[in-house]
Amino acid sequence: MKKTGLISLIMVLAALSGTLHAQESTVTFNGEGKDFQKLKHTWKAQWITHPTESTLDYGVFLFRKSFELSSVPDDLTVHVSADNRYRLYVNGAYITYGPSIGDIDHYRYETIDIARYLQEGNNVIAAEVVNFGEYRRGAQQTFQTAFILQAESEALSGLDINTGSTPWKVVKNRAYEGIPFTTDSLGAYYVAGPGEKIDAASYPWGWETVGFDDAHWQDPKPGTVEFAVGRGFLYGSTWYLVPRQIPLMEEHASRFSSITRSSGVEQTAPFIEKDTRMVIPPGTRATILLDHKNHTTGFPVLTTSKGKEAEIKITYAEALYIEDPGQESGDGGHFASHDLKRNRNETEGKVIRGYYDIVKPDGGMNRTFKPLARRTFRFVQLDIETGEEELVLEDYLNNFAGYPFEERASFSSDEPRLEKIWDAAWRTMVNSSEEQFFDPYYEQLQYIGDTRIEALISIYVSGDDRLMRKAIETFDDSRLPNGLTQSRYPSYIVQVIPPFSLLWIAMIHDHFIYQNDDQFVAQFIPGMKTVLDWFARRVDSTGMVTNLEWWNFTDWSDGFLNGIPPGADDGYSANINLQFVSALQQAVEIFSHF
Repeated sequence: MKKTGLISLIMVLAALSGTLHAQESTVTFNGEGKDFQKLKHTWKAQWITHPTESTLDYGVFLFRKSFELSSVPDDLTVHVSADNRYRLYVNGAYITYGPSIGDIDHYRYETIDIARYLQEGNNVIAAEVVNFGEYRRGAQQTFQTAFILQAESEALSGLDINTGSTPWKVVKNRAYEGIPFTTDSLGAYYVAGPGEKIDAASYPWGWETVGFDDAHWQDPKPGTVEFAVGRGFLYGSTWYLVPRQIPLMEEHASRFSSITRSSGVEQTAPFIEKDTRMVIPPGTRATILLDHKNHTTGFPVLTTSKGKEAEIKITYAEALYIEDPGQESGDGGHFASHDLKRNRNETEGKVIRGYYDIVKPDGGMNRTFKPLARRTFRFVQLDIETGEEELVLEDYLNNFAGYPFEERASFSSDEPRLEKIWDAAWRTMVNSSEEQFFDPYYEQLQYIGDTRIEALISIYVSGDDRLMRKAIETFDDSRLPNGLTQSRYPSYIVQVIPPFSLLWIAMIHDHFIYQNDDQFVAQFIPGMKTVLDWFARRVDSTGMVTNLEWWNFTDWSDGFLNGIPPGADDGYSANINLQFVSALQQAVEIFSHF
């Protein structure tokens, strides 16, 4: 779990200042207002997968559909999803990535109009699908490698691009190998997925373009389910497909601020600037440390030329560390102790630690390498070893990707430091918001305790409640037979923190008092009751809650072993009891209203 003290402070400052002005959101997104009822039942398309490769293990798979158009249509809307993740291309142009995170019973699909990417004559729709297998992040629920695409309209005469009903092509991209990271290897609780090793010599360059020859690719086979269906269908299924309810992510380029230090190479050209390059001579071992200046997240893109038999290790870190690793901190095991980080602007005498990718160029020109999964960092270090050919670093930048929040509120003060806190806190918020609210580096999990604060900030500062709504729904979906929500969701690793279920009720109450949407709130009343009943059954003759199972975490604090206040398990905790009282008061207000 990440610390949210900085974000909490922004709320306190805003309340005290009286200068926070939130406005109603009028943002719309692609697909909103579509008639999705027809997709509630059986899809016309089917899930497809590779016919011979393992569909459970780590692997990257490329799908292609070629077709001809006599004219470009005004609209060609498609519904698309994949297990685990996909990137969609049309005629070589990158469209988006997905699916929006969910669980197996609420598996998301995107709805996108691809007409403007089409052309007269030959066209190709292509998708890169990755299954992270046993290395997958904790938030990823999965069944098997699979891909599905269905066109919404049949108006185009004779055109069928649906998966399963028309020929597609598929191949396993053997350029990729997963690099697993664990809590032990990173010195912190880590469940955010693997790094990757990319061998460019095995990469099918140009696979997503029209002119690529896919004659040797295989015909995919339907997945192991009979139908692709949505929620509410009379037959069972593996993935219950439901529409994405949040906008597509904002993506834009952001550049590194500086080369902090380098060794083994003359820093003759800062290749991180546009239209510049750096040449690494043959037979060289070089290290280049880059500083983005601000913490960020996304999919960094490295472009190289030449460099056959070279190897580039790319390490990502939120902060540098003093060279003596010292002891693990007591805040959940992070080696990222403040004592080891200290002032993040000071780099002298510090080293980088963190997860990494490895790229092996093939000697080709303008090769572009982009991670399959999100990377989070302020600092990035390139450790380079060249062979008999020079390596040219053409460019390196970050493709930021995150929820498209708009900062519509403002804060002003006579104290300049408070305005800096506002900026830092909003940056923290933006970097922790994608398809869910999460810690972008170590876990990428959505915890109720953190999410409640972030959700409030999202509606205060942007007026956009869609990510908040998704979070409330997602935690409702996580409820267990005992009546409690899971502490974090989606996740295939079950964790229960009973006080967080009370905070879920607080989230519903927040939405109730700020957003004025009775229909949305009413659906959670049954779940609120099951949570309250779990605590009510543990009230003894004193009138207080006691003998609580699971992890009764409150916060990392002195005197709280594992974040648990004294008396929470087998005694009487004022903290837990007062939180229960607060949840009851919030529930009474909602129940009375309805």
